[in-house]
Amino acid sequence: MIRGGSQIFASNHQSICDILVLAGYLPVQFRWIAKKELFRIPFMGWHMSRGGYIRIDRSSLIQSARSVREAAAQIRGGKSVVIFPEGTRSPDGRLQPFKRGAFSLAILAQVPVVPVAISGSHKVVRKGSLRVHPGRIRVVIDKPIPTEGYTTKDKAILAEKVRSVIIKNLTSEASNMVI
Repeated sequence: MIRGGSQIFASNHQSICDILVLAGYLPVQFRWIAKKELFRIPFMGWHMSRGGYIRIDRSSLIQSARSVREAAAQIRGGKSVVIFPEGTRSPDGRLQPFKRGAFSLAILAQVPVVPVAISGSHKVVRKGSLRVHPGRIRVVIDKPIPTEGYTTKDKAILAEKVRSVIIKNLTSEASNMVI
């Protein structure tokens, strides 16, 4: 992790508790990027708006591109953010394919991407449920991957690099941080 500079934390997404886990254990202040629909949810959406969380409008290609450019400007302006490149929670804990828009964002913002692997949270709070089950959640925060030299044409390469680090950390027993 880089202290004192903006960065994008790219994490797999197994459960609704992932956000709370990251809020409690990432050692920097961050915002997350969320689809604009989440900002309409009473209480949560209001606080996300007031807290400076970044909304992405996925309603059309034009709106999506505009949202990414605006988000990149906010990140260059000093905000670190968390993204879930899978786009949604995994139903079974297995890593899903990555959407590439998050990596376009990292390249446009010219900030490093920090791979974060979360395992076990899908058993603690299962998709489609709010019931909390006992369990152990493991978080591995890896080294930042610089984006210098990448163009948006290289977003698939950056996505694959980040994904391979997350896969390695999901299968590895060595961890930087266990919760």
